[in-house]
Amino acid sequence: MAEFETIRQTGAGARTTQIDEGLRAHMNKVYGLMSVAMLITGGVAFVVGNNDALLAQIFGTPLKWLVMFAPLIVVFGFSAMINRLSVGAAQAVFWLFSALMGLSISYIFAVFTGISIAQTFLVTAIAFAGLSLWGYTTKKDISGWGSFLIMGVIGLIVAMIVNIFLQSEAVMFAVSALGVLIFAGLTAYDTQSIKNEYIQHAAHGDQVWLGKSAIMGALRLYLDFLNMFMFLLQFMGGRE
Repeated sequence: MAEFETIRQTGAGARTTQIDEGLRAHMNKVYGLMSVAMLITGGVAFVVGNNDALLAQIFGTPLKWLVMFAPLIVVFGFSAMINRLSVGAAQAVFWLFSALMGLSISYIFAVFTGISIAQTFLVTAIAFAGLSLWGYTTKKDISGWGSFLIMGVIGLIVAMIVNIFLQSEAVMFAVSALGVLIFAGLTAYDTQSIKNEYIQHAAHGDQVWLGKSAIMGALRLYLDFLNMFMFLLQFMGGRE
């Protein structure tokens, strides 16, 4: 009996070690995919944002509405079709989405100074790293935050769409303040969710699921980072 108990504990310890190693590899892949997407977004935004003629053609015409809403359409379609896509196709759609996001936010280079954009990006990166690390390491279960944060995101989207027509600075200030708080919370929440989802599915060893899960996890953290950056830019950005 004692020998059986020793074997059982040894086997459990080996499985735990395998899960820990797999989790680290999974999270590294998530952050790697997210980083590549951010590079694509930043590159597209920088190139387009520093081309006055191209900016005028996009944001000075009705084409701006397509550019503004195309990423939203793609991300909703992507989430709905993820189970029918191969890992390679899902990753390609993620890159396409990140390029469209770069195009849609390229106007910031015409509105804000380059140094303020860089400073805001650095502050966002530090905040994101801290929040994500806390979400990964905390023993506290923050899954209960999810429904409140998602409701907050829906409220933000509605308020932002309405404010396109109202053009109220007070509404924009309130939306930006709430946006920073909501996406800060989502950064920690999504990190813990990605970690827990991996642990729950690791025993099955489904490589296709793991590949798609890494892409979707990267997408979630990418959106958290980008939205936190854009809302912080409203406070920290020095206007041209």
